Amino acid sequence: MPDRLEFLERLLEEPGPSGFESRAARVWRKEAESFAGRVWSDVHGNSFAEVGGEVRPRVMLAGHVDEIGLQITHVDEKGFLYFDGIGGWDPQVIVGQRVKVLGRDGDVPGVVGKKPIHLVKPDERKRASEIHDLWVDLGATSAEEVAELGVRVGDPMVLAPGFVRLAGDRIASRAIDNRVGAYVVLEALRLLADDPPPSASAVAVATVQEEIGYSGGGARSSAFALDPQAALVVDVTFSTDVPDANKKELGSHDLGGGPVLTRGSAVHPLVFERLLEVARQEEIPHTIQAAPRSSRTDADGIFMVRSGVPTGLISIPNRYMHSPNEVIATEDLVRAARLIAGFVRSLEPETTFVQE
Repeated sequence: MPDRLEFLERLLEEPGPSGFESRAARVWRKEAESFAGRVWSDVHGNSFAEVGGEVRPRVMLAGHVDEIGLQITHVDEKGFLYFDGIGGWDPQVIVGQRVKVLGRDGDVPGVVGKKPIHLVKPDERKRASEIHDLWVDLGATSAEEVAELGVRVGDPMVLAPGFVRLAGDRIASRAIDNRVGAYVVLEALRLLADDPPPSASAVAVATVQEEIGYSGGGARSSAFALDPQAALVVDVTFSTDVPDANKKELGSHDLGGGPVLTRGSAVHPLVFERLLEVARQEEIPHTIQAAPRSSRTDADGIFMVRSGVPTGLISIPNRYMHSPNEVIATEDLVRAARLIAGFVRSLEPETTFVQE
């Protein structure tokens, strides 16, 4: 397991739905301040940590710190809360869950309500629940009582299950997509701080709004500000070591099998080949994934910034994505951080990603 699993737990436990990432981002920045040369944030809420200062080439290391969540759309006269999703949800996952409302005066617990099965008509029982069929119950008896709790329309919510350690090196938590990406890029930066690269610098970025960033989210604005010579994005991908996984579509990626390197779409071929060579040299297990259209990650928001940013994508195999119990192997995080650090150290002043 990673030496700093306690930091990962703190990062995962802190709520940070897209557009409301500040609490998780503060945990990330506080950890970065313990070793990075410079730490800062921007108007969008992106967080930055730097090693190497003005040395070029500069590599941007991006992992988004936001998670999917819920947002209150209406409070009725009896105090029930209605909501919509922040990011992509399967509503069946929400049914029966406990939630945490991020209210004005602090977190407020609640539960998701739905009509009991006994009262559902037989012809309705096979119909999947939709978000508009559900509500949140705070125990309040009126809209006025909800207001007294510091809760109002627009407040975000997250599902409440906590971090848990499973057998071996596996963990389960909400927000693994993609709080672990923000964790990995910071751990890679820590390795570079301990053993600085001779000819390159790196900036780790905990980006915001990836789950709703249909025009690039915080990844695009942070890449524009940094103007890096290369970028590595860390996200999660579907683990295919579970029942009924379609390996013909997704490839073969197991928990504990190492990071997944993407080819195609937003990924620069020379960055991919350098990552592959570093993985081979350092004997880091890995698999390869095809992305013939979009990568559906921050890479899509970075690679076309300015005159183009040579971009690579490293993914962590993840079970049960977009659920309150996503599962990963922590050894894959360690290997991904090593791979990133090795890539940055491999760069020289004359390194170019211009294709000829």
